[in-house]
Amino acid sequence: MRGISIGAIAERTGLSVATIRFYEERGLVHPERNAGGHRAFGRGDIRRLSFVMIAQELGFSLKDIRAALESLPKRRTPTKADWEKLSRAFGAELDARIMRMQSLRHRLDGCIGCGCLSLEACHLYNKDDRAARRGQGPRYLRGDAPAMDAQNRD
Repeated sequence: MRGISIGAIAERTGLSVATIRFYEERGLVHPERNAGGHRAFGRGDIRRLSFVMIAQELGFSLKDIRAALESLPKRRTPTKADWEKLSRAFGAELDARIMRMQSLRHRLDGCIGCGCLSLEACHLYNKDDRAARRGQGPRYLRGDAPAMDAQNRD
């Protein structure tokens, strides 16, 4: 059922009218036009816009969000099966981000393999910045295990 005004959608989602128009321009939502030329949203658009809002808050780009939403039907309300399909594809990236965030939370007070060598632990886990051999950036936060062998301790 279509026919909800942009103002009503804005009120329900908490998004501004300008933001909803912006999302429409980017192909994230596809309202119809009524006889007077006004946007006519369906109730399913509330869920789409809510998904966009939360995904952006979690740091996903509009490009990634649009790609996920492209798996949903544009001219009918998505079913539970449609959302499950999106969830499986989007869920893998969510899981990876969650793992990276947990790693940061658990390791930030220790050596992260970034090469700063500013913490006492850095001299044990990353003597002479040996983590740099594995590549740029905080190697231990990116999944490399600290090398705690005899070679690293000398």
